[in-house]
Amino acid sequence: MNGSCPYVVVKTLNTPAPVSSFDFGHAGHLFAGSDDGTLRVYDLSSFKVLKAVRGLKNEVSSIACFKRSGSEFRDAWVACGNQIFLFKMDMSSMIATAEDAILSLRLTEDDDVLNEIALDPTKKHLAFSTDSGVVGVVDLTSLLVAKMKEQHTSVCACVKFVPDRPREIVSAGYDETFLHFDFREGSILSQQKISFSQNTEGVSLSPPFILSTAFSSTGILAAGTADGSLWIGLGGQKVLSKSKLKRYRKWNGLSDGEKQIFIKVVDGPIVAMSFSSPDILTTSTLLGSIAQWRINCETSDRDKNIKELWRKKGIALEKVNALVTNDTKIVIGGFSKDGKGIIEIWDRGAPIEASI
Repeated sequence: MNGSCPYVVVKTLNTPAPVSSFDFGHAGHLFAGSDDGTLRVYDLSSFKVLKAVRGLKNEVSSIACFKRSGSEFRDAWVACGNQIFLFKMDMSSMIATAEDAILSLRLTEDDDVLNEIALDPTKKHLAFSTDSGVVGVVDLTSLLVAKMKEQHTSVCACVKFVPDRPREIVSAGYDETFLHFDFREGSILSQQKISFSQNTEGVSLSPPFILSTAFSSTGILAAGTADGSLWIGLGGQKVLSKSKLKRYRKWNGLSDGEKQIFIKVVDGPIVAMSFSSPDILTTSTLLGSIAQWRINCETSDRDKNIKELWRKKGIALEKVNALVTNDTKIVIGGFSKDGKGIIEIWDRGAPIEASI
């Protein structure tokens, strides 16, 4: 079934507080947020902290980095409590505070909390999700905040921009529902509530709260649930037709039930996931069971649409909060048995070849 893991843990980093979020700056920089309101930028060659932001008062729940011309460091939008902050990390000092932010913006009421933020490819819009179920988008030019006309009935854990669809976002949450919006109109384009009956394999005793999502560059949507199930939507994948890319009016990832997979794959919640290539997905459970999957869209046989490549337990993580990947690395963060923060950096040395 599954093979040996080709990754090696090359470094373990420790932080005073649990790690809560990640993003890569460029390939050599890792941005890591913590529960104590600290943001650190690590050099992935020396594993030293290059820059840091302290005193943000709340957990750094999400980070979105972007390139600015002329700077070695990526700039970063940081979600913390009910605010977003913009930091230019090429600041002269090594350590910054909230007062050093280029911009800060309060997006929700005091008793609501931001969960995930995401930048569109133009870096002109930032989507956000909240504990109260709100989904919104900030116009970063005008700083106007638009909240979608409908919201989740429980916590909205995730929000992503649909690849190559500049007006479309997909959110997901504890109400077991995906909402697909045209954010410029604020209206729903499609939606789907996942259910036990849709699960094609395994038995679950927990509700399928959606805890994590990831988009491939080709438009495949993946989601992990609290009951250890993996949901894959293939209907929105970009396809070649008569030697050119066939384009639909909108992303159809929630519309075609025949192109959806929903299977129980592990005991325990799937709390984080990331695509490292169009067909390679990495997932982590709360207790640190890391798995990598190959998604095959060329077959109509559901048993062959997804294949587990390997599974391996994290070394020192008691619980996982965050995961990020690129073509050679997997980085996992959370906390150890003593409650302190921990980051494991896994490296394979060479990227996985995409299936043909």
